[in-house]
Amino acid sequence: MTKLNRITIAALFLAALLTGVASALASAQAAPPASQDTAPEAAPAPKQAPPAKVVPSPQVTPPADYIIGVDDVLIVMFRRDKDLSGEVVVRPDGKITLPLLNDIQAAGSTPAGLRERIAEEAKRFFEDDPAVTVAVKAINSRKVFITGQVGRPGPYPIGDRLTVMQLISMAGGLGEYAKKKDIVIIREAGTKRGGKPLTFRFNYEDIQKLRNLSSNIDLRPGDTVIVP
Repeated sequence: MTKLNRITIAALFLAALLTGVASALASAQAAPPASQDTAPEAAPAPKQAPPAKVVPSPQVTPPADYIIGVDDVLIVMFRRDKDLSGEVVVRPDGKITLPLLNDIQAAGSTPAGLRERIAEEAKRFFEDDPAVTVAVKAINSRKVFITGQVGRPGPYPIGDRLTVMQLISMAGGLGEYAKKKDIVIIREAGTKRGGKPLTFRFNYEDIQKLRNLSSNIDLRPGDTVIVP
């Protein structure tokens, strides 16, 4: 091999080597920095749930002749001291229990009468008007009874108003062998009438045919409906 050929081959080899080095440098510059040199992105903070809304306790409007009774649920609220406020259930002995005031007779009073009684007792702990209110949440003491040929005989709460047809529906309807024309309502008359009960006749078929609608009377606490 001549000296000129050796020089030519050496030049070509050097050129190829320089081209490879230049390509490697270009690739290194274009590559992203190593992972250990990159700070990890912070995880987004979890969203906090909005504060729960305070839902006021539902109340019922008692009838005009309402008297507090056993199992009724009352809401007693002190405007100036919420620690004394809360829901109370009238116990079988007719009393309710309130913080500081202990036992107070509730059964037999109206809500206004009970409010006055609580306010009088609370004056021991308040220098001025305690600003107390008494509301009714549930009326469970006003019950009527149905017996005989119905789906579910037993006591049922009246609430503020309940008719004979509504009570029959609540009791699961009439049975297959019920005497629809001979239903009787018995009402305790009390001492004003010598203690003798009153009776009312009820014809279920008449009501279905929109006749004698006045017989579908409003029931009163203590009434008993008999379905033969």
